[in-house]
Order: sequence, then structure tokens, then C-alpha cells
Amino acid sequence: MVLSQEEPDSARGTGEAQPLGPAPTGAAPPPGPGTSDSPEAAVEKVEVELAGPADAQPREPPEPPEGGWGWLVMLAAMWCNGSVFGIQNACGVLFVSMLKTFGSKDDDKMVFKTAWVGSLSMGMIFFCCPIVSVFTDIFGCRKTAVVGAAVGFVGLMSSSFVSSIEPLYLTYGIIFACGCSFAYQPSLVILGHYFKKRLGLVNGIVTAGSSVFTVLLPLLLRVLIDSVGLFNTLRVLCIFMFVLFLAGFTYRPLGSSTKDKESGGSRSSLFSRRKFSPPKKIFNFAIFKVTAYAVWAVGIPLALFGYFVPYVHLMKHVNERFQDKKNKEIVLTCIGITSGVGRLLFGRIADYVPGVKKVYLQVLSFFFIGLMSMMIPLCSVFGALIAVCLIMGLFDGCFISIMAPIAFELVGAQDVSQAIGFLLGFMSIPMTVGPPIAGLLRDKLGSYDMAFYLAGVPPLIGGAVLCFIPWIHSKKQREVNKTTGKEKMEKMLENQNSLLSSSSGIFKKESDSII
Repeated sequence: MVLSQEEPDSARGTGEAQPLGPAPTGAAPPPGPGTSDSPEAAVEKVEVELAGPADAQPREPPEPPEGGWGWLVMLAAMWCNGSVFGIQNACGVLFVSMLKTFGSKDDDKMVFKTAWVGSLSMGMIFFCCPIVSVFTDIFGCRKTAVVGAAVGFVGLMSSSFVSSIEPLYLTYGIIFACGCSFAYQPSLVILGHYFKKRLGLVNGIVTAGSSVFTVLLPLLLRVLIDSVGLFNTLRVLCIFMFVLFLAGFTYRPLGSSTKDKESGGSRSSLFSRRKFSPPKKIFNFAIFKVTAYAVWAVGIPLALFGYFVPYVHLMKHVNERFQDKKNKEIVLTCIGITSGVGRLLFGRIADYVPGVKKVYLQVLSFFFIGLMSMMIPLCSVFGALIAVCLIMGLFDGCFISIMAPIAFELVGAQDVSQAIGFLLGFMSIPMTVGPPIAGLLRDKLGSYDMAFYLAGVPPLIGGAVLCFIPWIHSKKQREVNKTTGKEKMEKMLENQNSLLSSSSGIFKKESDSII
């Protein structure tokens, strides 16, 4: 029995107290530093007691409650996803307004320059995620998310006071985006603390928040821009960031598990954790030794070079191709509606797909996203374009909703924060570079046709790379099981040998006594 620091050397009135009276003859002396022990030995014994057994496992995280306060956390995370990516996905409407506000006929590269605002903003959200994961590990989800929302509010408000396109690179593309990143990434991590069995469904509901906002914001932004202008519209959007600031306070960390509380006194367990737990690395690059995760971290960014192109340039393409049509924002609304359906549908399906095989759902989604991107220039009828956007949105929701569950499957709950952070950081490069390249092609060639054709190629290549992940993971598991089985067999043989040697020693003593 490990005693707490508040107990004396002898056990107090418990069922394990020593019986009264003199100890039986030949009994072992009671444990603890006696007169025969040196001071060094006494200190060593105390440290061993405080540290616990040498083969003790690291403290397990609390068991997810699968509900309760977690439902409120889910709603807060849903608002986070809606506010952050609803604004980002509706940037096509802001893009057109920026062109009218800041553009000039003399500048033949204005589309290229303006595209950098939206793409830089989306890229910075993901680029900051590895850093955000470190802050999340150190300060927790709640503090990180609240500070991020406050920074995002400042960046968006300052964007409403600029007089040219260049300052928006800083205010909207960097400050606002960095704040969104610090608010967004903890919303992915906190869900795994409150849910396990329902994680796929909950992720689907949370990520559907951005779909709801993507459906409504283009319509709202069009009304606001027409009535109050671009700058006042940005100030109205600051309200969303303020609500996000309040929502971050709901990310309450879970308390210690029952197993921890029963393992011993609170002081000794706290002391042993601080004294004997190895320090946590700031950047845990060891997760890249998991081959399946390393392949995933390469395949996803590879697939995303053309992913964000439709969100930025689709509205401009529709204005050029279908000039006589009204309510052109309906194409973004269609993507948002089916994306929400896809997140709920595939999030639920993912709960029934075992382990790493969930990756096949992402492979399917990338195949259709790439195919639909290539079909956008082929649509000469507005109804056909709407159908393409509906299909694209459905599989866009599939890709997003199962990203966090796959990360949990590949690296486990302990490393998932940095695993998601690194992945999102890698995603920032293609999502930042893709839209400006598409804008440059538009300026050079006079149309978006080639830009959309090329945007469909990377998702097909990335999806092909992801197909190898389940095979790699199962191969690694077989190797681990084989090694574990071999170690167990060796330990069993060792125990049998020690048992035989002790039995032979007893038999020899009995023989000697008989003789």
C-alpha cells in the first residue's frame, strides 16, 4: 500500500492495519526506515513510494462523458466552425466587392492581387495550427480559443478602415486569420475529450455549422454590401467574432478520472506527476514516425492545391459566364447546403467504418471534388452548374467531417492535438498558393476554364496516395502484434525457468533436512 504524505509510517485505522500484539517469531520486520537503515536508504524508500511502481503506466486521460456539458461544447464548436469558415467560404462575395471598391481599369492584375486577400486568410488559418497546437497543450483549449477570438475581432474591425487593397493582406489576411486559427483548432481537440463513441456524429454536427453559415452568409453579405457598403459589412461581421469570444469560455477541461482519484493521496500523486513525469515536448515530431500518419500528412495537402479555387473564383466565373442571371450567389448556397448534409451523413457513416478504413471515405470525396472542379467550365447551362455545386458540396462535407476521427485513429488521443496542428499547417501552403495561381491564369488567358481544369487534378492525385494508408497501418499493426507476442512468450519462459529453479531449491532444502 502506498501511503500519502499526510499518513505516518504505520497505516491508520483501515482494513489493512497491522494486528495488535507482538509480531510472530520469524516474521519480516515492518517496512519503513528503521534503525538499521541509513538516511540515504530512507530517502530512497520514500521517493519510491511517492513515484509509485517502476512499471506504472502514464496517467490515463479522463473517460469521455459522451454528453452532459459536452453538448454545450458541441454547440460552441459549431458556432466557431460557422463563424470562421462561413466567412471564409463566402469570400467570393467579398472578392467581387473588393474588386469594385479597390479596382481600377489600368491595373490588369487586380484579380491576382485581390485573390491574395482571401487565399492568404485561409492559408494563415491552417499555417498557424502547429503553433496553436502547442499553445493548446500548454494553456488548454479554453484560454487559447478565447484569446484567438479576441485577436480575430481586432483584425476584422481594423480591416474596415483601410483605403487600399494592400493593408488587407495584414489586417484580414494575417491578423484576422491568425485569430481564427487560435479559435478554430481547439474546437477540434476539445470534442475528443467529451466524446468517443459519438465522435464522428458530433464532428459532423460541428462542421455542419460552417455549412449553415455558408448557406446564409452569401445572401446576407449581398444585402449588406448593397445597402451599407463593404466596410460596414465587415463591422457587422465583427459581431460573429464577439459571440465566438464568449463561446470559447465553454471549453471547460475535464477533471481527473476516477482511476486517478483512487490511486492514492492527492498530494503524493501531484508530487509524483511533477517530479517523475517526463517533460512534454513543445513540438512532438515523433508522431511522424507513425508511417500511416506521415503518408496522410503528405496526401491531404497534395490534394488541396485546387480545393479552395472554387470558393474564391466561382462567383467571378459565374458573373462572366452567366451575366443575365440574377441571384448568382445561389451557387455558393448550394455548396453550403449539401456540404452540411454531407458532414452529418458521412460523420454518422464514419462511426460504423472501423478504424483507419475511414480514410477510404476521404479518397471517395477527393475523387468527386476533383471531377466536379473539372466540370465547372463545361457547364453552359446555369442549372447544370448548380447540380455540379450540389455534388461538390456533398463530398466537401465528407472530407471535412472525418478529418479529426482519422487523426484519433492514427496517433491516439494523447498526440491528436499536434497531429491535427501539423496537418493543418501543411494544408496552408496549397490553400494559399492555389487561388492566386488561378487568378493569374485568368488574367493571362482571359477565362477561368484552364484554372478549373487544373484545379481538379491535385485531388485525384492526393486521393490515390491516401489509398495506401490502411495497408500501411495494418502492416504496422501486424509487426507490433508479432513483436508483442514474442515478448510475452519470452517473459512466460523466463517465469517458468525462475519457478523451476525456485522449486528445485526448495526440493534440495527439504532433501537436506530429511537427511
